[in-house]
Amino acid sequence: MSQTNEMTPHHSAGGKSGFILALAALGIVFGDLGTSPLYALQEAFQGNYGVLPTPSNVIGIVSLFLWSLLLMVSVKYVFVLMRADNRGEGGILALMALLVGKRTHAQKKYFWVLLALIGMSMLYGDGVITPAISVLSAIEGIEVATPAFHPYIVPLTILILIALFAIQPYGSGRVGAAFGPVLGIWFIVIAILGVTSIVQTPEILQALNPLHGMLFFKENGVKGFIALGAVVLCLTGGEALYADMGHFGRVPIRLAWYGLALPSLAANYMGQGALLLREPAAAARPFYSLVPDWGMYPMVVLATLATIVAAQALITAVFSLTSQASHLGLCPQVKTVHTSASTIGQIYLPSLNWLLMLGTIAVVLIFPSSSQLAAAFGLAVSTTMGITTVLFAALAKTRWKWPVWKVALVAGCFLIADLAFVGANSLKFMEGGWLSFLIGSAVLLITYSWFRGKVCLSFSRQSSGLPLRDLIDSLAVSPPHQVRGTAVFLSEHSEHVPTVLFHHLKHNQVLHEQTILLSLRTAESPRISDNERLQIEAFPLGFIRIHAVFGYMEEPDIPKILALSGQHLQHGGYEPMTTSFYLGHETLVVSTDSGNFLKRCLLHIFIWLHKNETDASVRYHIPPNRVVEMGARMELLEH
Repeated sequence: MSQTNEMTPHHSAGGKSGFILALAALGIVFGDLGTSPLYALQEAFQGNYGVLPTPSNVIGIVSLFLWSLLLMVSVKYVFVLMRADNRGEGGILALMALLVGKRTHAQKKYFWVLLALIGMSMLYGDGVITPAISVLSAIEGIEVATPAFHPYIVPLTILILIALFAIQPYGSGRVGAAFGPVLGIWFIVIAILGVTSIVQTPEILQALNPLHGMLFFKENGVKGFIALGAVVLCLTGGEALYADMGHFGRVPIRLAWYGLALPSLAANYMGQGALLLREPAAAARPFYSLVPDWGMYPMVVLATLATIVAAQALITAVFSLTSQASHLGLCPQVKTVHTSASTIGQIYLPSLNWLLMLGTIAVVLIFPSSSQLAAAFGLAVSTTMGITTVLFAALAKTRWKWPVWKVALVAGCFLIADLAFVGANSLKFMEGGWLSFLIGSAVLLITYSWFRGKVCLSFSRQSSGLPLRDLIDSLAVSPPHQVRGTAVFLSEHSEHVPTVLFHHLKHNQVLHEQTILLSLRTAESPRISDNERLQIEAFPLGFIRIHAVFGYMEEPDIPKILALSGQHLQHGGYEPMTTSFYLGHETLVVSTDSGNFLKRCLLHIFIWLHKNETDASVRYHIPPNRVVEMGARMELLEH
């Protein structure tokens, strides 16, 4: 990827359309960042490592919040990383796809893929914890007005979460129109609350000077460093911002961030700080302490709606991330339901939805307050942010050909901050950080086992394969009987004959008048145009080889591929009623030469996942009444 392409915008937005896209981006992109004021600042003054809410500490910690938003979100994500797009798509997998090209050495490729898998796995922890902490922190506002409500906070939170996951099958499209206005109102309200408080105590404006953040570390020592675990909470959603850029483009996201989201967040954090300068005792719940008594219940309702939007955005992001990962061969294929006929990105994954629901409810039961959850939250966020910086640095050096000094200056500044956040949150491992580590480790075990297993399976198939031309030459000596119709065989390697075809010839001893060897490949780009999708070759004895390429955000559809092949097929096109699809039902076993104990364990996990993967006929939209399955035994060999 050249540096010129790096600057190419994916969307143009101007006038009314730009404003509408910016409004929509508020809901989808900034839901997580926008609701952080509910719980972020209070964490700096809570728990065993909390600092005292003295004037210098308050001004110092607010200064860290403000400059973290400016450096890590405004500069890192909005200004720099959004230039690192893969044909308009962003996120950690898009970054990995840009970095790992065909010419990348195998060992380097495995390293970058593993690093991206770790970051992706931590994002799943974010996806489980975000709905819990967001809704929980919103409902806790009622406790400020009515302490007697405390026993009902957790049950009500669980009910709202169940309702949130229950509406996922209907898709986000129907409620998407309300996302932007809800977050728009939210940002305006929190800005008004913040400005009102600042006017009463303008001394908080000193926090705009970054020196106060430096003095905070000097005065508090280790406790000041650990306070970064609270500061990182104001950055939650930065990674989602980057991942969602493909839905709206750079311009609308930047317009929404600089025009409303950033000023509102800065005003509210400074407003909370101004309140603490006046009333240090309000440190236990500074956000809701800003709200006047008459507005408490409406504010709880608005906060609940805003946090539902934030949770919805993370759930949607996890769905999209899983779909991308499966197409890139990083996780098993799962059932995917498209909830919109016009918008590709609106998908629903039933099994993942209910797993997320159970995980989120379990998290609320284990950590029944937002303060307890905050410790678990920070480690997942900071780890992913750090890995994204490393991938970006490698991309800038190897693909964009940045000089070392430029990479060190840009990525180095980000990485220093990222590592500081990771270090501060690691010290809270026993207080809750173990949860995100546990979730991330479980996802990483699944994804890396799948990745390694797919590599071994591909190598095994290639090792046992026969070039198509060699098969045709051998069949030409004594041609088998040919029957009418078309047979389609899926082939992982376009140059080799699939094992299923050998079994078909061995047991049925016939060939169809037209035999199609179809190989599917996922590109490193999000989407591929139809005129670049197919490569078709015709061979003697009715053999046709079709090589189809899909983007990692596209859903392969074999009947559409055959229809697109058109004139290259007999009778001028695809005839569903005379076409049979031969699929291999492979029994996988681990070879005795498959390396050490750990590698064999990974392969056994892969075999179990492979058995439970979504059926290929469903995955590729093949008519089930035209499918013929043939069994085969395959040994997995280490590559």
